[in-house]
Amino acid sequence: MVLLQLRLRFKFFLYLLEIVKMSNTKYFEINKLTWNEKVKVHIKTEMYNLEGFKKGKSSLMPYELNALGNVEGKHLLHLQCHFGQDTLSWSRLGAKCVGVDLSDEGVKIARQLNEELGLDASFICCNVLDVSNYITDCFDVVFTSYGVIGWLPDLKPWGEMIAQRLVKGGTFYMVEFHPIVWMFDYLQQPPVMRYGYMQDEVIYEEYEGTYADENSKMISKEYFWNHGFSAVINALTEAGLHIEYLKEHNESPYDVLPNLEKVGSDMYISKDKLYPLIFELKATKP
Repeated sequence: MVLLQLRLRFKFFLYLLEIVKMSNTKYFEINKLTWNEKVKVHIKTEMYNLEGFKKGKSSLMPYELNALGNVEGKHLLHLQCHFGQDTLSWSRLGAKCVGVDLSDEGVKIARQLNEELGLDASFICCNVLDVSNYITDCFDVVFTSYGVIGWLPDLKPWGEMIAQRLVKGGTFYMVEFHPIVWMFDYLQQPPVMRYGYMQDEVIYEEYEGTYADENSKMISKEYFWNHGFSAVINALTEAGLHIEYLKEHNESPYDVLPNLEKVGSDMYISKDKLYPLIFELKATKP
C-alpha cells in the first residue's frame, strides 16, 4: 500500500511538471510573437540608431566594455542578443561571436547586418534555455545584458547551460537591471511597487508601445518572472562557476525607466537614488 501511494504521488508530481512545462511553452510563444514585432519597431528607433551603427558606432556600454576588456581572438557567446547589434559590436572588436535569440525576426536582421557589414558572426534562433541542443562548441566568454533573465521562469537550467558552454577558465559576464527595478508596475503613473522580489508566479503585462518607442501602436504582450540575487548566484554556483564579483550601480546607460535624470554624457540616475538601477556579475569556470 505504501509503495502504491509513493508511485501515485510520483505520477502526480510528473503530471504537475508537465502542466508547468506546457504553461511555459505558451508563455514563450507569446513572448516570441511580441519580440518579433518589437524588432520591426526597434530597428527604426533613435535608441538603437541603426544607421549610426552601420557607420561604425558601437552599441556596447561602458560597463561591459570595462569588464571584458580586450576580446580580440576570443570566442564569445552572446545570449538573448535581440537583433545582434552588441554581438556585432564585439565582432568589430575582434571576437569570434555567436549570437542567440528567441526571435526569428531578430535573428534574420542580425544575419543581414552581419553580411552587410562584412563581419563573421553567426546567429542561432532558439530559446536560450535550449542553447546546448543547438550549440556544442565551448567559449572563452559568455555574455548577456540588460533585460534578459526576467524572460526565464527558472534560472537553474540557465546556469547549467552557461557552465556547459564555457571552456575551463572561461568567463561569464552579465550586466542587468537591478531586481528591485522589476518590482514596480510601470503601467501606473506614478509607478507602484506591485511585484515580489522573489515572486514565483508569472507576471503578465499588456500595453501599447515599447521601451524604445512609447508612441508605437504595437501591442506588447509579455510574460516574465522576477529573480532576486540569490536565484542568480545559486544558479551559477550550483552549476560549478566561481563568482568573481557582484557590483551594484545607481547609474543606468539606458533611459528606459520613468523620471530618470541624465548625468554626464551617457548615464541616467533616479532622482532619489533609493535603490540601484544596474548590477554586474562576473563568474569563471574553474
